[in-house]
Amino acid sequence: MAEIIYNTSTREFHLCNQRISYILSVLENGQLGQLYFGKKLTHRDSFAHFIQMRTQSHTAYVYENDFLFSLDTIRQEYPSYGTTDFREPAYQIEQGNGSRITGFAYKSHEIYSGKKKLNGLPAVYTEDDQEAVTLDVILEDPLIQVQLILSYTIFEDYDVVCRNAKFVNHGCRTVKLNRAMSLSIDLYDDDFEMIQLDGAWSRERHIVRRKLVGGIQSVSSARGASSMDHNPFIALKRPWATEQSGEVYGFCLIYSGNFLAQVEVDRYETARVMMGINPFEFSWMLETGEEFQTPEGVMVYSCEGLNGMSQNFHGLFTKRLVRGPWREKERPILLNNWEATFFKFDEKKILDIAEKARHLGAELFVLDDGWFGKRDDAGSSLGDWYSDLNKLPDGVEGLSKKIAELGLEFGLWFEPEMINKNSELYQNHGEWVIRVPERPMSQGRNQYVLDFSNPEVVDHIYNMMHKVLSNSKISYIKWDMNRNITEAYGATLGAEKQGEFFHRYILGVYDLYEKLIQSFPDILFESCASGGGRFDAGMLYYAPQCWASDDTDAVERIKIQYGTSMVYPLSSIGAHVSAVPNHQVKRMTSIGFRANVAFFGAFGYELDPNQITEAEQSAVMEQIQFYKKYRNVFQYGRFYRLKDPFENQGDAAWMVVSEDRKTAIVSCYKVLATPNPKLKKVLLRGLDPQMMYVCAETGRSYYGDELMNMGLLTDMEFTGSSVRKKEVTKKNSGSDMGDFTSQLYVLECRAQGN
Repeated sequence: MAEIIYNTSTREFHLCNQRISYILSVLENGQLGQLYFGKKLTHRDSFAHFIQMRTQSHTAYVYENDFLFSLDTIRQEYPSYGTTDFREPAYQIEQGNGSRITGFAYKSHEIYSGKKKLNGLPAVYTEDDQEAVTLDVILEDPLIQVQLILSYTIFEDYDVVCRNAKFVNHGCRTVKLNRAMSLSIDLYDDDFEMIQLDGAWSRERHIVRRKLVGGIQSVSSARGASSMDHNPFIALKRPWATEQSGEVYGFCLIYSGNFLAQVEVDRYETARVMMGINPFEFSWMLETGEEFQTPEGVMVYSCEGLNGMSQNFHGLFTKRLVRGPWREKERPILLNNWEATFFKFDEKKILDIAEKARHLGAELFVLDDGWFGKRDDAGSSLGDWYSDLNKLPDGVEGLSKKIAELGLEFGLWFEPEMINKNSELYQNHGEWVIRVPERPMSQGRNQYVLDFSNPEVVDHIYNMMHKVLSNSKISYIKWDMNRNITEAYGATLGAEKQGEFFHRYILGVYDLYEKLIQSFPDILFESCASGGGRFDAGMLYYAPQCWASDDTDAVERIKIQYGTSMVYPLSSIGAHVSAVPNHQVKRMTSIGFRANVAFFGAFGYELDPNQITEAEQSAVMEQIQFYKKYRNVFQYGRFYRLKDPFENQGDAAWMVVSEDRKTAIVSCYKVLATPNPKLKKVLLRGLDPQMMYVCAETGRSYYGDELMNMGLLTDMEFTGSSVRKKEVTKKNSGSDMGDFTSQLYVLECRAQGN
């Protein structure tokens, strides 16, 4: 049971469930102090001894003649700068006289079951008030009459604490927020390695590790989106922690715009973790009677290593972040036409591809870019969301009905936030483009970004999309976003509110999503941002899955999907089998290898099924049948990372286990062949120790405990010693010999052990 215990005499709050504790207190100056976050502690009348105060040289003290109480040395919950704390603050408020010094002190608190919705922002939710309990601590600065409400939610079933902050101006004067983080926590020490997910287009969310050192280490985005450069997530793990054991803290921001995640190690080796909207290019004019709500941050504690952290994120995001009918529904197997046709298609070609896709077993056909306006290349028609009748004589509306008659669902590509100069929308509303008056505009992909900080723009795009969707049989939307924001300026905001632009922009994106979801609740949205440029928890609130990367090469996808799984569940990871040679690296891999990687996600194909060999078509049919049989396990089973491709020359292994632990699927990947290799095994995880598992691939049966302690012996090495010379030397690109080899093992329960 999750509960929050308040000690009246000591003014301490103990948030706990069966596994974790989070303890904070009201300090003597009225601010909040951080006492503990970690493994469950037995409750006691006071945890005040967790606060350490001591006299230090070269510091300042809050009270005259008191040489103990200094915010420079006390661990805090939501610190400010300038009143004896010299570290970076969680917030900063600029007042009319130019001062940025504040004095927020405890006023009251509220403890209640369940969790409140955040207005206009994605956030974790509850369906039953008994699932979680929330603490709202109200602090007030009486001089400026502004309230600060810090919210903490702890769940019964997940080892997480969700946090957000809200500023409410009850005064008679406008104040300006220059900084408003979602969470801040001072950890006791700095003996951690920081994990972040870094990358670039086509190599997103690669795992990077570094030892914490004195000073500030951070990841951020100023691109107007969470970005492919850095993901809004960091983890702090003990140096000895592994995937399966040891202490790990995970931090994830449920937000899709500019963000900052940083750790500051001070001179006393305390680690201050902060996460929230990037203060760079941010300010917010808080008028009388108005409030500002920060996005939500999620903090995970795991004593079961990185896998334990990930499984908490996966479970929470799957069941209490994703919404609607697709939350835990099996995702359809799709075929997307992009790599098959690019812009060059007509209705007949599309129907030929769709018919073959249906024959092979696909369930959903997705028409990608090129169906609207006069879109024959990337330089035209974005914003003109009506059918190109030269390509589709009966429009998308007619095509969707013909696809339905074939027995397939139909999906459609949009890029709602973008516009080309060569478009009717630009000719009619050029003022809707993001630009700075009297300055040149920079371009990307021959396109520009619409000003979604302007509600009029959002409404117009919604009406155009609504018309298409209302008149067609559409069950899926791929929402792309292929360009980041430059020359940031909101034409309708005024000079004093330009610091609000980036946040208002992403609120506009969320607003459009929400409008469409309310109008079309059964449509499955898949977010996409030039591949994985906006793969974040904020998007999952609206779009249950995301296209992980434009790089569909199976070898590269091992690292991308491995890193993505640190935070995001497999059901959210769009993963397709594409044609070879791959477009990004020109690599040839077998269709079996490609499928064995793509199975571990929301599965589909990105190729022309009429252009592959008969043998490959047969393989595709078998792959689809296999995935349908085990789809629920792949998408909603418990995922375990077993072998790290970032530390093993690209070789990797992972597995997924059904909820009842009766089925497990293991996949091992070898990137480069080695001569005369050693025998190898992989230790499995998450099985029932006393259960007997049968593996068809090895022809053997195993108890769960032997697979987790002795391991599964793998045989995927190619030595050439048992193969005829002509077979060894034959040019067989994409074969399952040598480089780029994989092996899938299915373990099924046969009988309960003794």
